[in-house]
Amino acid sequence: TLGVVVSVTVRVAPRPAWCLAFVPFADRMAGLAFARTLRDEAKNTWRTSDPAGLDVSAIEYLDARCLELAREDGLDRRTGVTWPDGTAIALLVTLEVPLSMTAEQAFEQIGRARGPGAARAGDTSIMRFCRALDEAGALDAVEIAVPGDHARMAQLLALREEVPASVNRRIGRAKQDVDGRIEKTAGDIIVPFEHLEELLSRCDREFAGRHLDAAVWGHVSDGNVHPNVLARSFAEVESGRAAILEVGRAAIALGGSPLAEHGVGRNRIKQQQLEDLYGREGIEDMRAVKRALDPRWTLAPGVLFPPA
Repeated sequence: TLGVVVSVTVRVAPRPAWCLAFVPFADRMAGLAFARTLRDEAKNTWRTSDPAGLDVSAIEYLDARCLELAREDGLDRRTGVTWPDGTAIALLVTLEVPLSMTAEQAFEQIGRARGPGAARAGDTSIMRFCRALDEAGALDAVEIAVPGDHARMAQLLALREEVPASVNRRIGRAKQDVDGRIEKTAGDIIVPFEHLEELLSRCDREFAGRHLDAAVWGHVSDGNVHPNVLARSFAEVESGRAAILEVGRAAIALGGSPLAEHGVGRNRIKQQQLEDLYGREGIEDMRAVKRALDPRWTLAPGVLFPPA
């Protein structure tokens, strides 16, 4: 909103190799604790450049309602991805591995991770990952796609990518069949990772207290989640907006932001969240900068706020 990109220089990097793991947990706290372990291990790996360290580049999150939607739409049958009944959350973990690693080597290391007397001094990144899974009680339920198994990786990724589509389909049907005013009601909220459980608990209270059907997914390693309300009436849209605003205010109090990766856009909830975050005086300061650099208001007009 303050400038125009006129030139870009890119550098092509080697495509990494990775394993992709779908990890279900019966308890949300246990799942978040495992995510914390992976985050800490990844930080240590980056700091020490340990070639056998856990180089975790992403941890995605699906709550119980997301998994219910996947089952309702038959996605588990189409992808062959299964999880136990009573699963509270599932994590989708991307673990980078050496470029030279083959599928055969990966399977051999997975098999040795739990072997008797395996020497921890000789652990590889995959072995360390499996040991962490075992210590978290999740090794028996995990689904792992090894390097080169692009079909299985696509199936695991489809589970994550199809959940938002499932929500959007339900909202679209309600808009068509129930009330044309029904629309997507969602948040894009981030907090420091150590406060993520507090934020998720606040989501639980806000949605349950209003008897709303809601699903939460996101980028758990960043503390960034997307709560979505599956509104069945316009009254639930209005109630959902109030819930999203309250969750956003809780995020601010926890040192986070209700406007994470997708910005503000032309959205009434996000406009209110912008004011909750910076106050009217802060927004006026932004307008002053905007007017100084773009007096005709031609660059992405209205994306952050109206020109008034």
